Amino acid sequence: MTSTPDTETITEKFTDTITALLRRVEALESEAEIRRLQARYMFLCDTPCPEFGVSDDAQRVDLIMDLYTEDAVWEGVGEYYDGQFGKAEGKAAVRAHFERFWGEKHDPALLLNAHYLTSEQIHVDGEDAEGQWIHVQPWLFSDGRALLRSSRLNNAFRRVEGTWRISRTRTENVFIAPLAPTWAEFYPSASVLMAP
Repeated sequence: MTSTPDTETITEKFTDTITALLRRVEALESEAEIRRLQARYMFLCDTPCPEFGVSDDAQRVDLIMDLYTEDAVWEGVGEYYDGQFGKAEGKAAVRAHFERFWGEKHDPALLLNAHYLTSEQIHVDGEDAEGQWIHVQPWLFSDGRALLRSSRLNNAFRRVEGTWRISRTRTENVFIAPLAPTWAEFYPSASVLMAP
């Protein structure tokens, strides 16, 4: 005579399965939100800024700062970036870092900068997460000078009141390569990508 599982055992297995599935779905949703958060940050850092309705760089900085935690850190590390970028600790210092980049007039002016992300790894651990990427970005300046930069990112994220935020941006130089002044034949002076 074969025995059949009792109702309590079936219920327990069902509950365990549902709990495991919920954990997996939550992890996948967190990874997706972090991926969008990192991409949004890069999107807002592009020049010209493709965010519709952003009429000046102060607005751009405000939108970027909305992505960060109050105790956020932004730092350049390694042989090249440590001296170039240093470390900004706390939201006010991170804001000042971005305001120096966009708030001041630079000569030559930056005409084009686009971020391409690759080699993604996202690791979620409850309310915290880390992500690694490599990004490449071409730069074009008003004096015709152009270059290609690549960096490794090792960023941290924290869920704050149900929303993922960046708690650390850490960037390390991979390479900087000069580009011919004529490498980009056509490029926009302003983005209309998101226009209605």
